[in-house]
Amino acid sequence: MKILLLEDEVMLNESIQEFLEAEGHKVDTYFDGLKAFEALKKNSYDLLILDINVPGMDGLTFLEKLHELKIHVPTIYISALVDIEDISRAYNLGCYDYLKKPFHLKELALRLDRVMLSNEVPRVHLRLSKNYSYDQEHNTLLFNGYPQILTKRQSQIIDLLARNRGRIVDFEQFTIYVWDEQIVDNATIRAEVSRLKKSMQEDVIINVRGMGYMIDKP
Repeated sequence: MKILLLEDEVMLNESIQEFLEAEGHKVDTYFDGLKAFEALKKNSYDLLILDINVPGMDGLTFLEKLHELKIHVPTIYISALVDIEDISRAYNLGCYDYLKKPFHLKELALRLDRVMLSNEVPRVHLRLSKNYSYDQEHNTLLFNGYPQILTKRQSQIIDLLARNRGRIVDFEQFTIYVWDEQIVDNATIRAEVSRLKKSMQEDVIINVRGMGYMIDKP
């Protein structure tokens, strides 16, 4: 998973990052809530690990602001706060879990495993851009986690491109996979891809002149 960690205690921040990266996750770390918030508006993450009492913007306000932007990411709070009002607010904001400091890093790993096994993070989830992702299990294009309505042919095009991220998909592949080997010219394929691109809110599909199309790895 790609994880954003917001924790202002330097030693704990570094320990969590080192531990999670050893577990195979990619971790971007921040000590200031405002800087983390700006980063999240520019990048996509599968999970947030947030302390509450941090400089710039506290962890609870952080999640409130994200929801105002219609950005929903599974969140685990790590905090020394034990006030039931703070804990209640965290859950009311939709956090997945709340871990009280001090805690063992293996306990955090167990909480992450629970998130990965839940429906919060799709197990076959491909990131396509800042806001777009593709759920292979359900053949669904997602924008900020919300399913996008596509025609059957558009869904097949996205499926083919998403499963081949970083590789050029040529016109012959489109003919075989999307048009089921029917006789179709390149202009027809280009027109269908163009309609799909116009329906999307980000420029995800790249036109490789004379060869085909691709979605680059973010």
